[in-house]
Amino acid sequence: MLLAASLVAAPLERFEAVEPHMGTLVRITLYAPDSDSARKGFAAAFERIRALDETLSDYKATSELSRLRAGAPIPVSEDLFRLLSAAQDLARETRGAFDITLGAAIRLWREARRAHRLPAEEERRLALQHCGYRYLKLDPRRRAVQILQPGLQLDPGGIAKGFAASEALTVLRARGLPRSLVAVSGDLAIGDAPPDRAGWRVQVDRPLLLHNCAVSTSGDTEQYVEIGGVRYSHIIDPKTGLGLTTRIRVTVLARDGATADGLATALSVLTPSEGRKVALRHHARVWYSASRSLRVAGAGGASAFDTIRERQPDGGAITSISHP
Repeated sequence: MLLAASLVAAPLERFEAVEPHMGTLVRITLYAPDSDSARKGFAAAFERIRALDETLSDYKATSELSRLRAGAPIPVSEDLFRLLSAAQDLARETRGAFDITLGAAIRLWREARRAHRLPAEEERRLALQHCGYRYLKLDPRRRAVQILQPGLQLDPGGIAKGFAASEALTVLRARGLPRSLVAVSGDLAIGDAPPDRAGWRVQVDRPLLLHNCAVSTSGDTEQYVEIGGVRYSHIIDPKTGLGLTTRIRVTVLARDGATADGLATALSVLTPSEGRKVALRHHARVWYSASRSLRVAGAGGASAFDTIRERQPDGGAITSISHP
């Protein structure tokens, strides 16, 4: 009896921690047998995100991504190559609706939003000349990157946070903490279900219980500008270099964070009909809604990670989903 009792696993406790990374707040919720295991898990996961930001950031001049220049192929780290590979696969599949090479156009639009003025047509034309995923070549055998267009700038904003969330979740799994959820702003990487639950409760168009998948949301609820009576999103149309005006909020459930994050960005640009076809090829689920009508679980909506609430079911219709 004593031996049998000693083999019974210790009950898991819920722990949560928040740190600033990648220009936003990162919240990690996990279940661990004790506070020491939780503390070490948090430290390892946050360190993974910090290291990825040092590699992938387009805001930091010293990052590996920022140091890439046009010219001969440049060997890069595994993390950067994996991110760029995922980005290029999605760019080809969506015919540029998602395009990590839009840095010049995105920077121009960012300046226009700050100044509350539309960029001149000539400014947009010149910026778009320095964009195009076909100008970015990847060599898997050498793990090398070649930029073919001088002045081309990479902007991983539509995929990096989801990628980092999944990488942090992988770290937690490796430390024996699979019942975890990582929220990097609106990009969620979701592990095994909490103890005695079917999943983590996430509000999309209805409450869902999710495990072993990723969820990302893209839209203009918070990041937009009104110019001349028109509301423009921070997400740009790759064809025009101007912010989208559709006021659509897209939520994607997919197998991993990079896929969910990248698809949410691409599907904001594509029509719903086109977007659903792309999502289907990834076995992803997609929800479209008017940006001002979407509500997070628990209301309030003060921040993106408030979309996650672990609660007992309240009697509403709840669907349990695990990505296939």
